[in-house]
Amino acid sequence: MTQPPPPPPQQPPQGGGFGPPQDQPPQDQPPQDQSGQTPPPAAGPNLGKAPEPGYGYPQAPQAPQTPAPAAPQTPPTPPQGYGYPQGAPAPQPPQAPQGPPGYGYPGQQPGAYGQPQQAPYGQPQAPYGQPGYGQPGYGQQPGYGYPQQPTMPYQPQAGQPGGGKKLNAQMLIIVAAVVAIALIIGGGVLYASSGKDEGRQNDTAGQSGGTGGTDDGNGGTTSGKEKAPSDPSAKVLFQVPAPEVKNDSTVVVSGSWLTDKAYVKSGIAQIVGYDRDKGSELWKLPLSGPVCQASRHVTDDNLTAILYQPKMPTKADPSHGCSQIALIDLDAGKRLWTKTVKTGDQLINFDNITLSGKTVAVGSTSGGAAFDVSGKLLWSPKPTDSCYDAGYGGGEKLVAVRKCGSYDQRQLHIQTIDPKSGKVISEYKMTEGIEYASIVSTNPLVVAADVGDSAGDGSGISDFFSIDGKTGKLRTRISAPGEQFAARCEGITRVEACNLLAVGNDRLYLPTEEHDGTGKYSQTNEIVAFDLATGKQTGQRADAGDGYTISPLRMDGGNLIAYKRPPYDKGGQVVSIAGDSFKETTLLQNPATESVRDVETSMSPEYSEFLYAEGHLYMSKVYASKRSTVREKEYLAVGFGTS
Repeated sequence: MTQPPPPPPQQPPQGGGFGPPQDQPPQDQPPQDQSGQTPPPAAGPNLGKAPEPGYGYPQAPQAPQTPAPAAPQTPPTPPQGYGYPQGAPAPQPPQAPQGPPGYGYPGQQPGAYGQPQQAPYGQPQAPYGQPGYGQPGYGQQPGYGYPQQPTMPYQPQAGQPGGGKKLNAQMLIIVAAVVAIALIIGGGVLYASSGKDEGRQNDTAGQSGGTGGTDDGNGGTTSGKEKAPSDPSAKVLFQVPAPEVKNDSTVVVSGSWLTDKAYVKSGIAQIVGYDRDKGSELWKLPLSGPVCQASRHVTDDNLTAILYQPKMPTKADPSHGCSQIALIDLDAGKRLWTKTVKTGDQLINFDNITLSGKTVAVGSTSGGAAFDVSGKLLWSPKPTDSCYDAGYGGGEKLVAVRKCGSYDQRQLHIQTIDPKSGKVISEYKMTEGIEYASIVSTNPLVVAADVGDSAGDGSGISDFFSIDGKTGKLRTRISAPGEQFAARCEGITRVEACNLLAVGNDRLYLPTEEHDGTGKYSQTNEIVAFDLATGKQTGQRADAGDGYTISPLRMDGGNLIAYKRPPYDKGGQVVSIAGDSFKETTLLQNPATESVRDVETSMSPEYSEFLYAEGHLYMSKVYASKRSTVREKEYLAVGFGTS
């Protein structure tokens, strides 16, 4: 995806990518072809050709209980995606790059419980204008065993043409290391849920991607519940002013949810419920410290879970760790309980939180823990474990990313587990040397990883792994070259941190990177679909339209809900894309007036939280800073709605 303009002074630049630190142990070599030879480096991006199916890179041999599928004797003919005729010549498979892969950072070993390594308060920020990949709000807490990359994104303005290329992983890590010192608190886009199961089934895409999927059980589609209004024209319903921030700090305000009664948004050490149409405050829940992470999943009775700090940061104590686990009633605006987990006399600081059924699960480099919604502890880290649960993906199923072995011999186990007992139902062992993986979807089970750092763009994705959740066997592997696709996953500390993608109908929906449109200086892109059984493109394609860029938000039954970011002279759109025909239906059309457009384009699916349901679109920011509060017309959240 094209890079946004540089941030203004005193604003942290966009976080670096998720590549390796400069000094790293060797990892697996690039995959070899069937002759045993390492392929030459891939050519530059070619947006006119279809990306390859997933089995272009043979899977390295797995443990006997989970054997990798045999490579085909003859490479399969890739699908002619992007609407190309079937008779068109097949493109050549993408080739693996040379050199050491080294994706990711050295992880903290099991047993180092509750010892965050906090960056000094008030350290200088990276130079203004320093480039870097702005991961969409996936900044994580400083310390906890990893060099972190906070992500205070610059908000692109309307009328700015696209262009530019992604930075290489080495530069992204340099930027990340510099910027990580600057922020007191990390944070990120949390893919919030949006209503009851029909509207908030953000198991598929909280705001722009995520876990889950909906089909009719036979690989077909079910009709969605979002219906087009007689007039899709929308108006601004309300705007929530940006909160006041002191001490030149940057505070995490990520987390938003949509229920039948309220639009709920986190602020500075608080969570507030707003009337869905008027924006008037319904309730306010104060917290002792800032929110660190929030689950994007919500129970049937509108309960969700968050991680937060026990105290507010100060210059003397810039962070108190993310040790507080809380269950929140989004209807009543009440905190039902707060829990902590200790090892010895030390609190464990957790990196990620999710919810599956009635189970709240938290993960960290110290291992994972889980609570029933009643507050009962279900399991907690064991110091004697040789492996540890780094994090969990929630929603319809609960899936753990379990890390085993030392850094230079790391192996990830992708485990579908029983939410109540923690018992392993199935397990897939990834190839040794893959340091990080992200849970894109738990049902069907889809995992993303940057194998050998071959993505080269900081997106955290080179391949998707479609796994049978019942048996743990690999169904197929989908190659997703970074120069062709715009999806992103963090995976370093938060295994559910994926956006700009969706899963449903046993398919994976990905947006292409922006490319030249037909108009002068215009950019555009498309959404394409991959079959999770075969790894091939289905041939379906949804065009953004000239000057627009399209991003998946979530599934709606068998339909895909997507947002179209507008050109400089139009308003944005929310569309429903039929799962079978890929026909687009406009659900919401925002005003094209300059004042409204300026507010809308100050947020984007890459860097903000987006929720859509029942003719309502809500956008909100994930950071607040003193810099933002001195500007005019700075907002924490904005709501749009049709009449």
